Amino acid sequence: MKRLAGAFSALALAALVTAALFLFRPAPPPALLPLTGQVDRIVVEKAARRMLLVRGDTVLRTYAVALGFAPTGDKMRKGDGRTPEGLFRIDRRNDQSGYHLSLGLDYPQPDDRIRAQATGFSPGGDIMIHGQPNALPDGTTLRGDWTAGCVALSNAEIREVWAVTRTGTIVEIKP
Repeated sequence: MKRLAGAFSALALAALVTAALFLFRPAPPPALLPLTGQVDRIVVEKAARRMLLVRGDTVLRTYAVALGFAPTGDKMRKGDGRTPEGLFRIDRRNDQSGYHLSLGLDYPQPDDRIRAQATGFSPGGDIMIHGQPNALPDGTTLRGDWTAGCVALSNAEIREVWAVTRTGTIVEIKP
């Protein structure tokens, strides 16, 4: 009889804990309002793996990002896997890219070309802010730093960024 009472008590306790988990779980965060208008600048913080959309002094959105496969340090040459650092501008938009939407940066800058030329290498190019590879199903997001030097977001995030970013927008990429 004591065994039965102990089993019943354990079962009742498990039911209470399960009910408490469903009844007292935190509310999901409120849905973000859609962005409207244009952003003034984009800031990428490489060490934090995040990208901020900024209007005036207000950060409108913060996104987790993937970078080049060897992200530490400034891009020195084509193929080094680094994401460049510095001030750039969006100079092109491509909705037919191999990645879900892409915003091209005006890299390399004159200093990048001079530095690479001094070492006998190409500085590389085609640095973009883009979504996931088109070969992946929408909603799939690769983990870790996997690009060749670009800044990658989820497809839903790049759609949001695409809608509020114009050609000429300043992009600051910090170490």
